[in-house]
Amino acid sequence: MSITHLQSFVAVAEEGHVGRAALRLHITQPPLSRHILALEDELGTPLFERVPRGMRLLPTGEALLHHARRILAEVDAAADTVRAAARDSRPPTS
Repeated sequence: MSITHLQSFVAVAEEGHVGRAALRLHITQPPLSRHILALEDELGTPLFERVPRGMRLLPTGEALLHHARRILAEVDAAADTVRAAARDSRPPTS
């Protein structure tokens, strides 16, 4: 399960539409759709119901959404922590 796949999943879940999620992520729709399909394939279950006006989370998607948001928040927190440590460990400039 890649971070990119989780980011794609959360964007589609929040937007309810692949096109809007693709715009939000600054990618085109085909790779975004492939990310979702790859995640569903890896998990062995569909996460969305494809509806005429977009995508609706299935109970399986609802179950993943909370975890995906938490994982992405932890990744952001880890990056912030590392950046802060790098700033703190720089030698003083004269």
